[in-house]
Amino acid sequence: MFYLSLVTLIWGFSFSLVGVYLSDQVDPYFSVLIRLALSFFLFSPFLKFRGIPKILIIKLMLIGACQLGLMYSFYYQSFRFISVQEVISFSVFTPIYITLLYDFLKGSFSLYYLFSSIISIIAVFFVQFRYFENDFLVGFFIVQFSNLCFAIGQTCYKHFIEEECFKLPQKRIFGYFYCGALFVAIIEFIWLGDFNRLPSNSLQWAVLIYLGLIASGFGYFMWNKGACMVNAGTLAVMNNALIPVGLIVNLLIWNKDVNLVRVLISGSVLCLVLLFNAVYLK
Repeated sequence: MFYLSLVTLIWGFSFSLVGVYLSDQVDPYFSVLIRLALSFFLFSPFLKFRGIPKILIIKLMLIGACQLGLMYSFYYQSFRFISVQEVISFSVFTPIYITLLYDFLKGSFSLYYLFSSIISIIAVFFVQFRYFENDFLVGFFIVQFSNLCFAIGQTCYKHFIEEECFKLPQKRIFGYFYCGALFVAIIEFIWLGDFNRLPSNSLQWAVLIYLGLIASGFGYFMWNKGACMVNAGTLAVMNNALIPVGLIVNLLIWNKDVNLVRVLISGSVLCLVLLFNAVYLK
């Protein structure tokens, strides 16, 4: 739970940093490429090459390709159609995806986890329910593809670690996860990237370095590690905890219009749902 909470605070800044400093200014495929390249190089010194079955390496690369490579592609494109607040808000359905996917992988069905996910969705809708702009439908579906890739990745990683029962520290294999994501990013930039929209100032480079090393490199490792330490219901709810945090950051730093009372009520409901999951787990 500590890992997930820490990463939630870190990621709360990412939405606004991308929306304010990178969206419509820097080629999205280049942004993804730099972020994932930095993340891979951060973990490459820890990589263990000997004694790891090739099938496990392939699985980790596929998980990374989905959770980060494909997810980021949709995520960055969504800012072309909708605002930062809308991108944050449309992430609300991720808990449902996680709950159903995890139950599918485990061959079971947990009504408790599904109930937790639905309550967390209602809580976040309460924060940000309003009329959206004309392009919201396109942006909505792009964000859903992004969320689905993110849900598939973290759910499969959690299931993968649980089934394989690794004795090695996860940092010794996590580089393969980033390698798979980086492979997707390289192909997409070569195929779809715009070389005329590279970063033009030091601030944009600084944002990319922060996102690559901290938000992506440190963040996804800690998030996936934390996902393996909690039940599926808690993991699902924590995915929505990011939404009020992201909105508060958007309000405090960039002075965007946010109903603070609703955010606080929503956050309180999410805390109660997390408590429910902790009690149920015992």
